[in-house]
Amino acid sequence: MNASDTPRRVGFVMLPGFSLLAQACAIEPLIVANTLADRRLYTATTFGIDGRPVKSVAELALSPESVAGSDARHLDMLFVCAPTPAWPVAAGDDSETLIHWLHRLASRGVMLGGIAGGTHWLARAGVLDGYRASISYASADGFARTFPTIHISHQLFEIDRNRLTCGGGTAAMDMLMTLIGQQQGTGLAQRISEHFVCERIRMADEPQQIPLRSRLGHVPQSLIDAVALMEANIEEPLTTHELSAHLGLSRRQLERLFKKHLQAVPSRYYLNLRLQQARKLLREGDQAVGEIALAHGFSSGAHFSTAYRHHFGISPRDERLGHAGDES
Repeated sequence: MNASDTPRRVGFVMLPGFSLLAQACAIEPLIVANTLADRRLYTATTFGIDGRPVKSVAELALSPESVAGSDARHLDMLFVCAPTPAWPVAAGDDSETLIHWLHRLASRGVMLGGIAGGTHWLARAGVLDGYRASISYASADGFARTFPTIHISHQLFEIDRNRLTCGGGTAAMDMLMTLIGQQQGTGLAQRISEHFVCERIRMADEPQQIPLRSRLGHVPQSLIDAVALMEANIEEPLTTHELSAHLGLSRRQLERLFKKHLQAVPSRYYLNLRLQQARKLLREGDQAVGEIALAHGFSSGAHFSTAYRHHFGISPRDERLGHAGDES
């Protein structure tokens, strides 16, 4: 068998709480590529931290075929599938085993990928320094503070030299189909897309977030512009009067728009927007509560705590402690 005929060996590390959807979106394009090409282009092997079954976020357990760190068989690529946030998933010696293994594989030139929280593990191992990396937009701020040497991307996915990263979900399928297209030709990648009844393979540089127009539906453009202004001014919120002036509307016109289409007055909608963004940081990062408060337009930690408790029925501190407890 010629070297060009040798299947590429691809590993998938499953960490507790991983997404079955994201993992399937990464593995199945490889399997379908084999079927459509009528020869084995890829072989896939699953790994766990130890030999025990690994529970997904849906509480379904999969039994890994091998153990992380066991690399008797040469790997061409390895993907880490983990939840976001990824920090509490594994600890102690098991965590260090994975990190040391990633180091070893990187030194051998193995292509490494992070899917959802898997990107955090590559970052912790130091194998993303100097690379572009795509992660879930909700985790971007905390990730950037923790790993300043990594170039954060808000694209759907990133293929930067021998590193592949995406925020998870169906973006993993687009990433793998793009990779297959690079390695085996765009014709095969397009046939794989058709097999999955995908309208097209999304490009890497497409944004992760759903456009505002899609999120809000069929509403007047002036309302979309108002919400866009709010989202762009979180740290220093605009008053309803300032919003109206920017949009060329009267205050009463703006309030009518919000009540008719969003069932809320502008100030209440704005406050909810700021608190929801703050909640993501509390749950997914380690930034101080006071810093989160100031970054979301609250004059003090006390003001933030009062507003947060009134809105969610729990204090910011208890929110963070409770979420950490759920993940341990």
